[in-house]
Amino acid sequence: MRPGHRGQPDRVRVLVVASPLTGHVLPLVPLALAMRDAGAEVVLATAGDGLAVCPPELSPADVAPGLRLGPLFGSLMLRHPLLARRELAGRGGTDAVGLLFGRLGARTARGVVSLAARLRPHLVVHEPLAPAGAEAAARLGVPAVLVEGNLFDAGVLREAALGVHARARRLGEVPPPVEVVTTAPPSLVGERAGRPMRFVPWAPERPSDGRFAEPGPRPRVLVSRSTVATPGRDRLMADVAAAAAGTGLDVVLVRPDREATRRPLPPEVTTTGWLPFPRVLPAAAGVVHHGGAGTLLTALAAGVPQLVVRGAGDRRTNADLLAARGAGLAADPGEVTGTHLRRLAGDPALAAAAREVAAEMAAMPAPAEVAPALLERALRRR
Repeated sequence: MRPGHRGQPDRVRVLVVASPLTGHVLPLVPLALAMRDAGAEVVLATAGDGLAVCPPELSPADVAPGLRLGPLFGSLMLRHPLLARRELAGRGGTDAVGLLFGRLGARTARGVVSLAARLRPHLVVHEPLAPAGAEAAARLGVPAVLVEGNLFDAGVLREAALGVHARARRLGEVPPPVEVVTTAPPSLVGERAGRPMRFVPWAPERPSDGRFAEPGPRPRVLVSRSTVATPGRDRLMADVAAAAAGTGLDVVLVRPDREATRRPLPPEVTTTGWLPFPRVLPAAAGVVHHGGAGTLLTALAAGVPQLVVRGAGDRRTNADLLAARGAGLAADPGEVTGTHLRRLAGDPALAAAAREVAAEMAAMPAPAEVAPALLERALRRR
């Protein structure tokens, strides 16, 4: 330990690294806050949209000012049209995600490594698709902790992204993480090696309509779309709005897009702005969404049935895993019907399975229980 003021050791310093996307930052926030509450000095490195959802207590650092993901990802997919086609259909496996996030990691690496050189962390915590975190830990010779943020195996995702990243950065062998933290419910994905941790949904403090935190007179179904723009027209909300007619449900489009609102909506359908899903989902009878891991895990933690519309990236896999568990339904784009919505809000078997998964997740160790053990890893190396 390096002595601090009055002979006391200084605090453990932790660098948390996330890709510059909302859905990649949010899963890391509860653990990062728990480490801070345990006495560590924590800095979260990200960029772009990720900065907007990072709490100020985590000293968010912009490691790639001016980074634009659209042109970067678009140019990569244009150079790999067959892979792009598979990825948009949700059948790209780890090939496409490795290419995209490996190259993205290479773009952010200079900022992450520079920040790490100034901070001199004792521990680096990163998500699988932030390979710059693994590079920073390797260059400093400090332990890295890999934290799962979705339903895919974290180690497999790390290898896919790190392989592309390492070639772009001309790196040698990068040591494996000293710990892998797993958050996916085993009943969905099977047993995985690593340290289990409860997925704790987190949302930033923003103005929202407080009515949605309480149940309404009719069963409420929330409809959400991705925070990441995808090529082509996104008809998810428009299709759900059309299917809602005559269902007798209260269907709420959250952050509706123009496609959904350019025509008059059925009387069953209303709209609202941003909502803190961890606080409003427990009052809902169901949620329809695009299949993003963050929304899916947040709904599972609330014990709320889901209807997932299959899509690009991991969204098809997420939808199918959820449906196989019985905690929700899966549908292809353009195939959502009123029957789907009524079953979502009223099928007791779906509700029971969703509550079972919620109980399974609640039984996993909380971030506050996991943080001290991870910090101890850093203390052993000081």
